[in-house]
Amino acid sequence: MSEEHVNFLGGSPLNRLSWLRTSSVFINTLLASTSTRWVAFQDGKPLIASRAKESRLVLLTTAEVEHFLGPKPYFGQGPSEGAIAAVDLPILEASRFRGAPIVFLGLSEPEPQANDHSPAVPLEELARSLIGTPFFSIDISEVSQTELDRLVQTSAAPAGGFNLSFAEPRGAMRSMNEFDAGVFAEARSMVDWNSRNKFCASCGSRVYSIWGGWKLSCTSLLSSSDNTGRKPCPTQKGLHNITHPRTDAVVIVAILNETQDKILLGRNKKFPANFYSTLAGFIEPGESFQDAVKREIWEEAGVRVRNVKYHSGQPWPFPANLMVGFYAIGDPLEPIRIDLDNELEDAKWFTREEVLAVLEHKEGINFTSSDYKQIASIDERVNVGASVGDALGGDAAVQDGDSQIRSAAALAADGKDEPAFRVPPRTAIAGVLISDWAFGKVPAEIGFKGRM
Repeated sequence: MSEEHVNFLGGSPLNRLSWLRTSSVFINTLLASTSTRWVAFQDGKPLIASRAKESRLVLLTTAEVEHFLGPKPYFGQGPSEGAIAAVDLPILEASRFRGAPIVFLGLSEPEPQANDHSPAVPLEELARSLIGTPFFSIDISEVSQTELDRLVQTSAAPAGGFNLSFAEPRGAMRSMNEFDAGVFAEARSMVDWNSRNKFCASCGSRVYSIWGGWKLSCTSLLSSSDNTGRKPCPTQKGLHNITHPRTDAVVIVAILNETQDKILLGRNKKFPANFYSTLAGFIEPGESFQDAVKREIWEEAGVRVRNVKYHSGQPWPFPANLMVGFYAIGDPLEPIRIDLDNELEDAKWFTREEVLAVLEHKEGINFTSSDYKQIASIDERVNVGASVGDALGGDAAVQDGDSQIRSAAALAADGKDEPAFRVPPRTAIAGVLISDWAFGKVPAEIGFKGRM
Protein backbone atom coordinates (compact mmCIF):
# COMPACT_ATOMS: atom_id res chain seq x y z
CA MET A 1 0.00 0.00 0.00
CA SER A 2 1.30 3.44 -0.88
CA GLU A 3 2.19 5.66 2.07
CA GLU A 4 0.71 8.73 0.38
CA HIS A 5 -2.63 8.55 2.19
CA VAL A 6 -2.44 10.37 5.52
CA ASN A 7 -5.47 10.07 7.79
CA PHE A 8 -6.73 12.83 10.03
CA LEU A 9 -4.60 13.03 13.23
CA GLY A 10 -1.70 11.46 11.32
CA GLY A 11 1.27 13.01 9.58
CA SER A 12 3.31 13.46 12.78
CA PRO A 13 4.17 17.10 11.94
CA LEU A 14 6.95 17.56 14.51
CA ASN A 15 10.57 16.44 14.38
CA ARG A 16 10.55 14.69 17.73
CA LEU A 17 14.35 14.77 18.16
CA SER A 18 14.00 11.61 20.22
CA TRP A 19 17.73 11.02 20.56
CA LEU A 20 18.04 14.33 22.43
CA ARG A 21 15.32 13.68 25.04
CA THR A 22 17.92 12.48 27.52
CA SER A 23 19.68 15.86 27.66
CA SER A 24 18.37 18.29 30.27
CA VAL A 25 20.75 20.94 28.89
CA PHE A 26 19.23 20.67 25.43
CA ILE A 27 15.59 20.59 26.54
CA ASN A 28 15.96 23.39 29.10
CA THR A 29 17.60 25.60 26.48
CA LEU A 30 14.71 24.99 24.06
CA LEU A 31 12.18 25.60 26.82
CA ALA A 32 13.65 29.03 27.54
CA SER A 33 13.34 30.16 23.91
CA THR A 34 10.84 32.93 23.18
CA SER A 35 9.67 30.92 20.17
CA THR A 36 8.64 27.90 22.28
CA ARG A 37 4.94 27.10 22.39
CA TRP A 38 2.87 25.06 24.85
CA VAL A 39 -0.28 22.97 24.45
CA ALA A 40 -2.20 22.94 27.74
CA PHE A 41 -4.56 20.21 29.00
CA GLN A 42 -6.97 20.01 31.91
CA ASP A 43 -8.35 16.52 32.63
CA GLY A 44 -7.56 15.50 29.05
CA LYS A 45 -9.27 18.55 27.55
CA PRO A 46 -7.06 20.81 25.39
CA LEU A 47 -7.15 24.59 25.61
CA ILE A 48 -8.93 25.50 22.37
CA ALA A 49 -9.78 28.69 20.47
CA SER A 50 -13.05 28.04 18.70
CA ARG A 51 -15.63 29.74 16.50
CA ALA A 52 -18.41 28.31 14.35
CA LYS A 53 -16.93 25.20 12.70
CA GLU A 54 -13.26 25.95 13.39
CA SER A 55 -11.04 24.96 16.32
CA ARG A 56 -7.41 25.80 16.93
CA LEU A 57 -5.01 24.72 19.62
CA VAL A 58 -4.13 27.68 21.85
CA LEU A 59 -0.33 27.89 21.70
CA LEU A 60 0.91 29.45 24.93
CA THR A 61 4.31 31.02 25.50
CA THR A 62 6.68 29.88 28.24
CA ALA A 63 5.98 33.13 30.09
CA GLU A 64 2.26 32.27 30.17
CA VAL A 65 2.81 28.84 31.75
CA GLU A 66 5.91 29.58 33.84
CA HIS A 67 3.81 29.87 36.99
CA PHE A 68 2.90 26.17 36.68
CA LEU A 69 6.35 24.79 35.87
CA GLY A 70 7.68 24.59 39.42
CA PRO A 71 11.28 25.25 40.47
CA LYS A 72 14.24 25.43 38.13
CA PRO A 73 15.82 23.50 36.59
CA TYR A 74 12.66 22.32 34.86
CA PHE A 75 14.45 19.22 33.57
CA GLY A 76 17.40 17.64 35.34
CA GLN A 77 15.89 17.92 38.81
CA GLY A 78 17.34 15.88 41.65
CA PRO A 79 15.14 13.80 43.97
CA SER A 80 15.29 16.31 46.84
CA GLU A 81 14.04 19.89 46.76
CA GLY A 82 16.56 22.22 45.13
CA ALA A 83 18.86 19.41 44.00
CA ILE A 84 20.23 19.24 40.46
CA ALA A 85 20.57 15.82 38.85
CA ALA A 86 24.01 14.39 38.21
CA VAL A 87 24.64 14.43 34.46
CA ASP A 88 26.23 10.96 34.39
CA LEU A 89 23.33 8.99 35.88
CA PRO A 90 21.00 7.31 33.34
CA ILE A 91 18.13 7.20 35.87
CA LEU A 92 18.23 11.01 36.08
CA GLU A 93 18.43 11.87 32.37
CA ALA A 94 16.23 14.95 31.86
CA SER A 95 14.50 14.00 35.11
CA ARG A 96 11.57 15.85 36.65
CA PHE A 97 10.18 15.40 40.17
CA ARG A 98 8.34 18.66 40.83
CA GLY A 99 5.89 20.95 39.04
CA ALA A 100 3.09 20.21 36.58
CA PRO A 101 3.72 17.24 34.25
CA ILE A 102 5.33 18.45 31.02
CA VAL A 103 6.51 16.68 27.86
CA PHE A 104 8.87 17.81 25.12
CA LEU A 105 6.90 17.06 21.94
CA GLY A 106 9.37 18.11 19.25
CA LEU A 107 10.29 20.85 16.81
CA SER A 108 8.14 22.27 14.03
CA GLU A 109 10.59 22.94 11.21
CA PRO A 110 9.89 25.22 8.21
CA GLU A 111 10.88 22.34 5.93
CA PRO A 112 12.28 18.82 6.40
CA GLN A 113 15.95 18.68 7.37
CA ALA A 114 15.99 22.44 7.88
CA ASN A 115 18.52 22.07 10.70
CA ASP A 116 21.98 20.59 11.16
CA HIS A 117 21.63 18.04 13.96
CA SER A 118 25.32 17.21 14.02
CA PRO A 119 26.32 15.44 17.26
CA ALA A 120 29.60 17.32 17.15
CA VAL A 121 27.86 20.57 18.10
CA PRO A 122 27.54 21.21 21.88
CA LEU A 123 23.94 20.61 22.93
CA GLU A 124 23.25 24.09 24.29
CA GLU A 125 24.63 25.64 21.11
CA LEU A 126 22.60 23.19 19.01
CA ALA A 127 19.39 24.11 20.85
CA ARG A 128 19.98 27.84 20.34
CA SER A 129 20.73 27.41 16.64
CA LEU A 130 17.66 25.38 15.68
CA ILE A 131 15.30 26.92 13.12
CA GLY A 132 11.68 26.33 13.99
CA THR A 133 9.23 26.24 16.88
CA PRO A 134 9.77 23.92 19.87
CA PHE A 135 6.55 22.38 21.25
CA PHE A 136 5.79 21.19 24.77
CA SER A 137 2.65 19.93 26.49
CA ILE A 138 1.63 20.75 30.04
CA ASP A 139 -1.00 19.04 32.19
CA ILE A 140 -2.58 21.52 34.61
CA SER A 141 -5.33 19.25 35.88
CA GLU A 142 -4.25 19.80 39.49
CA VAL A 143 -4.40 23.59 39.19
CA SER A 144 -7.22 25.44 40.94
CA GLN A 145 -10.22 26.58 38.93
CA THR A 146 -9.32 30.18 39.74
CA GLU A 147 -5.90 29.78 38.12
CA LEU A 148 -7.39 27.98 35.13
CA ASP A 149 -9.89 30.80 34.63
CA ARG A 150 -7.10 33.37 34.89
CA LEU A 151 -5.06 31.53 32.24
CA VAL A 152 -8.02 31.44 29.86
CA GLN A 153 -8.86 35.11 30.47
CA THR A 154 -5.32 36.41 30.06
CA SER A 155 -4.28 34.30 27.05
CA ALA A 156 -4.49 36.03 23.69
CA ALA A 157 -7.21 34.66 21.43
CA PRO A 158 -6.71 34.71 17.65
CA ALA A 159 -8.36 37.62 15.87
CA GLY A 160 -11.79 36.98 14.45
CA GLY A 161 -14.17 36.20 17.29
CA PHE A 162 -12.55 33.10 18.77
CA ASN A 163 -13.50 31.94 22.27
CA LEU A 164 -11.03 30.18 24.55
CA SER A 165 -11.95 27.15 26.68
CA PHE A 166 -10.79 23.73 27.79
CA ALA A 167 -12.92 21.76 25.33
CA GLU A 168 -14.21 18.20 25.07
CA PRO A 169 -11.47 16.72 22.87
CA ARG A 170 -13.44 14.53 20.46
CA GLY A 171 -15.69 17.40 19.46
CA ALA A 172 -12.86 19.95 19.35
CA MET A 173 -10.49 17.94 17.18
CA ARG A 174 -12.95 17.38 14.32
CA SER A 175 -12.58 21.00 13.12
CA MET A 176 -8.81 21.34 13.62
CA ASN A 177 -6.44 21.81 10.73
CA GLU A 178 -4.03 18.98 9.89
CA PHE A 179 -1.08 20.46 11.80
CA ASP A 180 -3.02 21.08 15.01
CA ALA A 181 -4.63 17.64 14.79
CA GLY A 182 -1.22 15.95 14.48
CA VAL A 183 0.23 17.86 17.44
CA PHE A 184 -2.92 17.17 19.46
CA ALA A 185 -2.72 13.42 18.79
CA GLU A 186 0.82 13.22 20.15
CA ALA A 187 0.27 15.58 23.05
CA ARG A 188 -2.95 14.08 24.36
CA SER A 189 -1.64 10.52 24.29
CA MET A 190 1.45 11.58 26.23
CA VAL A 191 -0.53 13.61 28.76
CA ASP A 192 -2.86 10.66 29.32
CA TRP A 193 -0.01 8.15 29.71
CA ASN A 194 1.82 10.28 32.26
CA SER A 195 -1.37 10.96 34.22
CA ARG A 196 -2.42 7.29 34.40
CA ASN A 197 0.90 5.83 35.51
CA LYS A 198 1.91 6.95 38.99
CA PHE A 199 3.34 3.69 40.34
CA CYS A 200 5.79 1.11 39.08
CA ALA A 201 3.95 -1.87 37.58
CA SER A 202 6.79 -4.18 38.67
CA CYS A 203 7.18 -3.33 42.36
CA GLY A 204 4.52 -0.74 43.27
CA SER A 205 6.89 2.11 44.12
CA ARG A 206 6.21 5.66 42.97
CA VAL A 207 7.58 6.62 39.56
CA TYR A 208 9.05 9.88 38.29
CA SER A 209 9.57 11.36 34.84
CA ILE A 210 12.76 11.21 32.78
CA TRP A 211 13.65 11.70 29.11
CA GLY A 212 11.66 14.91 28.83
CA GLY A 213 8.41 13.16 29.78
CA TRP A 214 8.91 10.09 27.55
CA LYS A 215 9.94 7.54 30.17
CA LEU A 216 8.98 6.72 33.76
CA SER A 217 11.54 5.45 36.24
CA CYS A 218 10.99 3.66 39.54
CA THR A 219 11.93 5.57 42.69
CA SER A 220 13.29 2.35 44.19
CA LEU A 221 16.26 2.74 41.82
CA LEU A 222 17.32 5.99 43.49
CA SER A 223 20.21 5.86 45.97
CA SER A 224 18.08 7.79 48.46
CA SER A 225 15.36 5.10 48.55
CA ASP A 226 15.05 2.76 51.51
CA ASN A 227 14.66 -0.71 50.01
CA THR A 228 15.27 -2.66 53.22
CA GLY A 229 13.67 -6.11 53.00
CA ARG A 230 12.53 -5.62 49.41
CA LYS A 231 13.59 -7.50 46.31
CA PRO A 232 15.28 -5.38 43.62
CA CYS A 233 12.77 -3.93 41.17
CA PRO A 234 12.80 -5.88 37.87
CA THR A 235 13.11 -2.58 35.98
CA GLN A 236 16.71 -2.32 37.17
CA LYS A 237 17.70 -4.39 34.16
CA GLY A 238 16.54 -4.67 30.57
CA LEU A 239 13.82 -2.90 28.62
CA HIS A 240 10.30 -2.74 29.99
CA ASN A 241 7.27 -1.54 28.06
CA ILE A 242 5.69 -0.32 31.31
CA THR A 243 8.32 2.42 31.50
CA HIS A 244 7.74 3.72 27.96
CA PRO A 245 4.55 5.10 26.36
CA ARG A 246 2.30 2.40 24.95
CA THR A 247 0.41 2.33 21.68
CA ASP A 248 -2.30 -0.32 21.35
CA ALA A 249 -3.15 -1.43 17.83
CA VAL A 250 -6.77 -1.86 16.68
CA VAL A 251 -7.75 -3.39 13.34
CA ILE A 252 -10.53 -1.53 11.49
CA VAL A 253 -11.92 -3.68 8.68
CA ALA A 254 -14.18 -3.02 5.71
CA ILE A 255 -15.40 -6.40 4.44
CA LEU A 256 -16.47 -6.50 0.79
CA ASN A 257 -18.09 -9.24 -1.27
CA GLU A 258 -16.28 -10.90 -4.18
CA THR A 259 -17.63 -8.43 -6.76
CA GLN A 260 -17.03 -5.56 -4.33
CA ASP A 261 -20.44 -4.01 -4.71
CA LYS A 262 -21.50 -4.77 -1.13
CA ILE A 263 -19.97 -3.99 2.26
CA LEU A 264 -20.52 -5.61 5.66
CA LEU A 265 -21.19 -3.11 8.46
CA GLY A 266 -22.19 -3.68 12.06
CA ARG A 267 -23.82 -2.05 15.07
CA ASN A 268 -22.23 -2.39 18.49
CA LYS A 269 -24.76 -2.62 21.31
CA LYS A 270 -23.52 0.76 22.57
CA PHE A 271 -23.89 2.47 19.19
CA PRO A 272 -26.63 5.06 18.62
CA ALA A 273 -29.81 4.26 16.76
CA ASN A 274 -29.28 3.70 13.02
CA PHE A 275 -25.50 3.98 13.27
CA TYR A 276 -23.38 1.39 11.42
CA SER A 277 -19.63 1.18 11.02
CA THR A 278 -16.85 -1.16 9.97
CA LEU A 279 -15.94 -3.96 12.36
CA ALA A 280 -13.00 -3.49 14.71
CA GLY A 281 -11.00 -5.05 17.52
CA PHE A 282 -7.73 -4.98 19.43
CA ILE A 283 -4.66 -6.96 18.39
CA GLU A 284 -3.94 -9.75 20.85
CA PRO A 285 -0.50 -11.12 21.83
CA GLY A 286 0.88 -13.60 19.33
CA GLU A 287 -1.16 -12.24 16.39
CA SER A 288 -0.24 -10.59 13.14
CA PHE A 289 -2.55 -7.89 11.78
CA GLN A 290 -4.01 -10.41 9.32
CA ASP A 291 -4.60 -12.92 12.12
CA ALA A 292 -6.45 -10.30 14.16
CA VAL A 293 -8.63 -9.32 11.19
CA LYS A 294 -9.72 -12.90 10.56
CA ARG A 295 -10.35 -13.63 14.24
CA GLU A 296 -12.28 -10.44 14.95
CA ILE A 297 -14.59 -10.75 11.96
CA TRP A 298 -15.33 -14.39 12.78
CA GLU A 299 -15.96 -13.65 16.47
CA GLU A 300 -18.17 -10.63 15.83
CA ALA A 301 -20.10 -11.64 12.71
CA GLY A 302 -19.40 -15.33 12.07
CA VAL A 303 -17.94 -14.51 8.63
CA ARG A 304 -14.73 -16.02 7.28
CA VAL A 305 -12.62 -13.47 5.39
CA ARG A 306 -9.65 -13.69 3.04
CA ASN A 307 -7.43 -11.48 0.89
CA VAL A 308 -6.75 -9.08 3.75
CA LYS A 309 -5.27 -5.86 2.34
CA TYR A 310 -3.76 -2.98 4.33
CA HIS A 311 -5.07 0.50 3.54
CA SER A 312 -3.60 2.98 6.04
CA GLY A 313 -3.18 3.76 9.73
CA GLN A 314 -4.48 6.47 12.03
CA PRO A 315 -3.17 7.47 15.47
CA TRP A 316 -6.07 7.78 17.88
CA PRO A 317 -5.34 9.57 21.19
CA PHE A 318 -8.19 8.08 23.29
CA PRO A 319 -6.03 7.21 25.01
CA ALA A 320 -3.26 5.87 22.75
CA ASN A 321 -4.32 3.60 19.90
CA LEU A 322 -3.14 3.00 16.38
CA MET A 323 -6.14 2.29 14.17
CA VAL A 324 -4.94 0.03 11.36
CA GLY A 325 -7.31 0.00 8.38
CA PHE A 326 -7.87 -3.03 6.12
CA TYR A 327 -10.11 -4.28 3.36
CA ALA A 328 -10.99 -7.99 3.18
CA ILE A 329 -13.25 -10.27 1.14
CA GLY A 330 -16.18 -12.15 2.66
CA ASP A 331 -19.16 -14.14 1.37
CA PRO A 332 -22.65 -12.59 1.75
CA LEU A 333 -24.16 -16.08 1.39
CA GLU A 334 -22.60 -17.12 4.70
CA PRO A 335 -25.07 -16.73 7.57
CA ILE A 336 -24.19 -13.80 9.83
CA ARG A 337 -23.78 -14.77 13.48
CA ILE A 338 -23.66 -12.19 16.25
CA ASP A 339 -24.11 -14.73 19.06
CA LEU A 340 -20.44 -15.71 19.46
CA ASP A 341 -18.97 -12.84 21.44
CA ASN A 342 -22.30 -10.98 21.60
CA GLU A 343 -20.57 -7.67 20.96
CA LEU A 344 -22.76 -6.63 18.04
CA GLU A 345 -26.46 -5.89 18.09
CA ASP A 346 -26.72 -6.23 14.30
CA ALA A 347 -24.60 -6.76 11.19
CA LYS A 348 -25.69 -6.75 7.57
CA TRP A 349 -24.51 -6.30 4.02
CA PHE A 350 -25.22 -2.94 2.36
CA THR A 351 -25.13 -2.15 -1.35
CA ARG A 352 -23.03 0.65 -2.77
CA GLU A 353 -26.20 2.56 -3.62
CA GLU A 354 -27.42 2.38 -0.02
CA VAL A 355 -24.13 3.67 1.33
CA LEU A 356 -23.84 6.42 -1.28
CA ALA A 357 -27.32 7.65 -0.35
CA VAL A 358 -26.11 8.09 3.23
CA LEU A 359 -22.79 9.71 2.33
CA GLU A 360 -24.50 12.18 0.02
CA HIS A 361 -27.16 13.06 2.62
CA LYS A 362 -26.49 16.21 4.66
CA GLU A 363 -27.13 14.33 7.92
CA GLY A 364 -25.42 11.06 6.98
CA ILE A 365 -22.21 11.82 8.86
CA ASN A 366 -23.30 14.81 10.92
CA PHE A 367 -22.84 14.68 14.70
CA THR A 368 -23.01 17.34 17.41
CA SER A 369 -20.67 18.34 20.25
CA SER A 370 -23.07 16.83 22.78
CA ASP A 371 -22.79 13.54 20.91
CA TYR A 372 -19.05 13.47 21.50
CA LYS A 373 -19.51 14.20 25.20
CA GLN A 374 -21.86 11.25 25.48
CA ILE A 375 -19.32 9.00 23.74
CA ALA A 376 -16.66 10.07 26.24
CA SER A 377 -19.04 9.36 29.10
CA ILE A 378 -19.77 5.83 27.85
CA ASP A 379 -16.07 5.13 27.20
CA GLU A 380 -15.34 6.05 30.82
CA ARG A 381 -17.98 3.61 32.11
CA VAL A 382 -17.37 0.72 29.70
CA ASN A 383 -14.07 -1.15 29.72
CA VAL A 384 -14.74 -4.23 27.62
CA GLY A 385 -12.77 -4.70 24.40
CA ALA A 386 -12.45 -1.72 22.09
CA SER A 387 -14.29 1.31 23.44
CA VAL A 388 -17.31 2.80 21.72
CA GLY A 389 -15.21 5.76 20.61
CA ASP A 390 -12.48 3.50 19.21
CA ALA A 391 -14.88 1.37 17.25
CA LEU A 392 -16.62 4.38 15.74
CA GLY A 393 -13.54 6.51 15.42
CA GLY A 394 -15.17 8.61 18.13
CA ASP A 395 -17.62 10.07 15.68
CA ALA A 396 -21.03 8.78 16.63
CA ALA A 397 -23.88 10.03 18.71
CA VAL A 398 -24.91 7.96 21.71
CA GLN A 399 -28.58 7.94 22.53
CA ASP A 400 -31.50 5.73 23.48
CA GLY A 401 -34.13 4.72 20.97
CA ASP A 402 -35.06 2.39 18.17
CA SER A 403 -31.95 0.61 16.93
CA GLN A 404 -33.45 -0.79 13.76
CA ILE A 405 -32.75 0.67 10.34
CA ARG A 406 -35.70 2.63 9.03
CA SER A 407 -36.02 3.24 5.33
CA ALA A 408 -35.76 6.71 3.86
CA ALA A 409 -39.39 6.34 2.74
CA ALA A 410 -40.53 5.61 6.31
CA LEU A 411 -38.60 8.60 7.63
CA ALA A 412 -40.04 10.80 4.89
CA ALA A 413 -43.52 9.64 5.85
CA ASP A 414 -42.85 10.95 9.35
CA GLY A 415 -41.83 14.28 7.87
CA LYS A 416 -38.16 13.77 8.74
CA ASP A 417 -35.43 14.38 6.19
CA GLU A 418 -33.00 11.88 7.67
CA PRO A 419 -30.75 9.22 6.17
CA ALA A 420 -31.77 5.57 6.41
CA PHE A 421 -28.72 5.00 8.63
CA ARG A 422 -25.49 6.79 9.57
CA VAL A 423 -21.79 6.09 9.08
CA PRO A 424 -18.59 7.68 10.42
CA PRO A 425 -17.13 10.79 8.72
CA ARG A 426 -13.67 10.86 7.12
CA THR A 427 -12.06 12.17 10.32
CA ALA A 428 -12.23 8.51 11.39
CA ILE A 429 -10.43 5.81 9.40
CA ALA A 430 -13.66 3.78 9.35
CA GLY A 431 -15.27 6.63 7.43
CA VAL A 432 -12.34 6.72 5.00
CA LEU A 433 -12.61 2.99 4.28
CA ILE A 434 -16.37 3.21 3.72
CA SER A 435 -16.35 6.33 1.55
CA ASP A 436 -13.30 5.31 -0.51
CA TRP A 437 -15.06 2.06 -1.39
CA ALA A 438 -18.40 3.74 -2.09
CA PHE A 439 -16.90 6.37 -4.39
CA GLY A 440 -14.56 3.95 -6.17
CA LYS A 441 -11.37 5.41 -4.71
CA VAL A 442 -9.80 2.27 -3.27
CA PRO A 443 -6.13 2.48 -4.34
CA ALA A 444 -5.23 0.17 -7.21
CA GLU A 445 -2.32 -1.39 -5.33
CA ILE A 446 -4.77 -2.92 -2.85
CA GLY A 447 -5.88 -5.09 -5.74
CA PHE A 448 -9.60 -4.37 -5.48
CA LYS A 449 -11.83 -3.06 -8.22
CA GLY A 450 -13.16 0.49 -8.43
CA ARG A 451 -16.74 1.66 -8.52
CA MET A 452 -19.10 -0.79 -10.24
